[in-house]
Amino acid sequence: MVAPKSSNRARTTPSESKTRPLMIWGTRLAVFLIFIATCGWIDSLRSNFYVFDPTTIHEVAKSAIAASPDDTRGMISHILANLTSTYPSTQIRINPDESEWVFNNAGGAMGAMYIIHASITEYLIIFGTPLGTEGHTGLHTADDYFNILVGEQWAFKPGALEMERYTPGSVHFLPRFTAKQYKMHEGCFALEYARGWIPLMLPFGLLDTLTSTLDVPTFYHTARITGREMVKNLLIGKI
Repeated sequence: MVAPKSSNRARTTPSESKTRPLMIWGTRLAVFLIFIATCGWIDSLRSNFYVFDPTTIHEVAKSAIAASPDDTRGMISHILANLTSTYPSTQIRINPDESEWVFNNAGGAMGAMYIIHASITEYLIIFGTPLGTEGHTGLHTADDYFNILVGEQWAFKPGALEMERYTPGSVHFLPRFTAKQYKMHEGCFALEYARGWIPLMLPFGLLDTLTSTLDVPTFYHTARITGREMVKNLLIGKI
């Protein structure tokens, strides 16, 4: 007779069967908590990388309105000249091409934008439309300062029974993780400054192109210009 072969495989006891899932979930929880702590630490560093500040940008916008009243193109040229003379090219990259406009469809609103600056923690654009538009602001990881140059913008958030109204020279401040409905009337243009984690804002600005308009050239040029400006800023040490 052949003797039965003994099994070399270790048998799992009932207590080990209960403990193993707890160890797996405990490990996952520890990794998740480490990830959250790391993200919080990184987020605390973002202010170290800012070059612009909201007060200065607001002053630039007001000086542009005063220098070129009722002349949007003149305001843009004034803003660009002011920024390039104030901030050295070794500190921050400014896009000097005023003709580099692209459509922007986001949150149901449509307009056009000129990207003056784009880096990992800041962007500065001219955004607007001569036709008027309205939509959702989006929920972002950056503070947003909408400096009205010409025209008028209205906004409201849930629970408000009266609208917010912003006219030339005023600033519509949208703290991060805040959302509103907004409306830009005919001929409204603004100098928009955002500070925070800009790459996390990009899906909001690009997804409408993929899911609705299918405007592939606009998607390409927006990604190309944004990527180019971010890389050029990184090359001079601007995060």
